Amino acid sequence: MDRQVAPSAQKKPKFFYGYIIVAVGFIILVVMDGTLYSFGVFFEPLTREFGWTRAETAGAFSLLTGLGGFLYIVTGRLTDSFGPRLVVTVCGLLFGVGYMLISRINTIWQLYIFLGVIVAMGDSGGFVPLSSTVAKWFVSRRGLMTGIVISGIGVGTVIMPLVASRLLASHGWRTSYLILGIVILVVIVAASQFLKRDPRQAGLEPYESKRARQGSVVLEVGGLTLREAFRTRQFWMLGIMFFGFGFGQMAIMAHIVPRAIDVGIAAVTAATILAVIGGASTVGRIVLGSASDRIGNKPLVIISFILLLIALFWLIFTTELWEFYISAVLFGLGYGALVAVVSPLVAEFFGLKAHGTILGTVTFIITLGGAIGPVLMGRVFDVTGSYYYGFMVCTALMGLSLILSSLLKPGMVKRVN
Repeated sequence: MDRQVAPSAQKKPKFFYGYIIVAVGFIILVVMDGTLYSFGVFFEPLTREFGWTRAETAGAFSLLTGLGGFLYIVTGRLTDSFGPRLVVTVCGLLFGVGYMLISRINTIWQLYIFLGVIVAMGDSGGFVPLSSTVAKWFVSRRGLMTGIVISGIGVGTVIMPLVASRLLASHGWRTSYLILGIVILVVIVAASQFLKRDPRQAGLEPYESKRARQGSVVLEVGGLTLREAFRTRQFWMLGIMFFGFGFGQMAIMAHIVPRAIDVGIAAVTAATILAVIGGASTVGRIVLGSASDRIGNKPLVIISFILLLIALFWLIFTTELWEFYISAVLFGLGYGALVAVVSPLVAEFFGLKAHGTILGTVTFIITLGGAIGPVLMGRVFDVTGSYYYGFMVCTALMGLSLILSSLLKPGMVKRVN
């Protein structure tokens, strides 16, 4: 009976299920990361009510970023072994419960446990499992489809900070966190049930895999293990580049709203800066991210770091709302394009054999920088009363990353003996 069914299962269907994977991944990231990047909206209410310093408050977000990044290695490996459905379902439960628990905090250590640990565990079920799954479903159009999924982060950054600010104005921060937690839990758990590990689980082949194999060996399922990747120069170049990116990206996401408020911009209006970053990053993920299918991954990485460098340098001297918007547009375009190209870049250099694990490790490096960035930025402000030197550090790191990106050699690294 199995032999009779197998041939028909290999026929090309009218509708490729990979597009369902893309749609589900997009929805999950809208809710998950959009809510995560709303932290800046709650920053002032928390510090005001409890009297915490900005460094103390940002420290919880840094713990979330660092621990979540480390756990990407775990969820990447689990996704390689068991598929994304189980991983994302469990993480969705943890994410939602974490946000509901934040609504009950009264001390700083509770914020660190609920946001920095429980929400971090939930967040590890987002970017890596989803983008790694898309890489397995699509060979051709990998850049475009990854960009569409990751654009969910940008769309979420447009929608969720505005939703959070409205909830905050109407119900206070405790009820807002409770509502967000319930929504997160229901949406992510329901959506994750449509995820499948790879096309072969559905009796299919990856999108246009045969044609793609004729063009480039990097698209084969084979490749390097994590240990072999560690022994390549390219891995460590990528590591330094993405550490600098993570440092600057998360520092800005956590502190750009407080910075705008400091120069006299109303809190609700300042929240729209995050929305502009989210909108621009969506364009960057889809439009610039899909360009990697045509111009290659390396040129796109260089373009992304140029945009980020200009945006951060501009932000040093920004005092007016329109100036914040310009910086937000440039920052969002560069940030969105760079996030979209991470998964295809890992596939290009190291193959698909351990894609989830290697991608998780690279993402951990990004989030390690992201863990340090917000708390260091907050500490610099607490000491100097200004964000000037913090923005200068971010700008310097982006400049270093730009130099390293120009030195990358495209093409999959050969297996190390």
